[in-house]
Amino acid sequence: MPRPPALPAKDKTRLVLSVLAKECTVSEAARAAQVSEQSIANWRRQFIEGGSMALAGAAPPSGSQREAALTEEVHRLKQALGEAYVEVMAWRRTGDRPRVPSRTSKRSAPNWESPFRGTA
Repeated sequence: MPRPPALPAKDKTRLVLSVLAKECTVSEAARAAQVSEQSIANWRRQFIEGGSMALAGAAPPSGSQREAALTEEVHRLKQALGEAYVEVMAWRRTGDRPRVPSRTSKRSAPNWESPFRGTA
């Protein structure tokens, strides 16, 4: 059975206000809207919390500050990646690659006098 369409905010507000005004019970409101009692209870809780935060002058909880910080970080990282890419491409074009000696870059002769050479 498919999920019924969500109620508009206006209808939710009307139901919550009727429950808060004790015009009907949570059960009656749920039955009238064809939703669960838990949905009505959640809407009532959200309605009260939203009103309390508005009266306290608090900003509504949103990801806008976090989203802005993450967007800024993405911008910085893209810029750093672009700079690294340009640098690598310049090295490839000029053949001027950094030369870092490594242990595998030279072959060495076997050391027959090594104290770790087994005598077994």
